[in-house]
Amino acid sequence: MADLKLKGAWNQIKGKVKQSYADLTEDDLLYEEGKEDELIGRLQNKIGKSRDEVVKWLNDL
Repeated sequence: MADLKLKGAWNQIKGKVKQSYADLTEDDLLYEEGKEDELIGRLQNKIGKSRDEVVKWLNDL
């Protein structure tokens, strides 16, 4: 499984995510260090993609 690379750039990534999926809320995009799996799970539920697809998408932003 791919590693999620969010540290340091989350605010920029979050802006791009919101542009792609306007219905995501601040709560959906809450990132806390060590809780990446929780974030990925929330995004999976909202956008209907697999875990690997979500991780790849976020890493490509």
